Amino acid sequence: MTFTLDNRTQNKESSLTKALRQIQELNSKIQDLEQQHQDYMQKQQNLIAAIAEICVSPMQEIQALRILIYRGEAACRHSVLVKQKKGS
Repeated sequence: MTFTLDNRTQNKESSLTKALRQIQELNSKIQDLEQQHQDYMQKQQNLIAAIAEICVSPMQEIQALRILIYRGEAACRHSVLVKQKKGS
């Protein structure tokens, strides 16, 4: 009887240890994702500031921001740089 109780206790402790490890891993992943999100947001803010500096009109700036939203950073950079070269 004592062996059975000890075995159950060890299994519970093992399960708790495993759950604690999983929680720690999830917390670590959450921290990584939060940092990636902060980095992404900072890059977006920098890109928006760069768009504002490059664009010669508010309409061009709005078009560049729409491209950024719908097609992403690469398409936005390409579009703005192409328009900048044509304007030069």
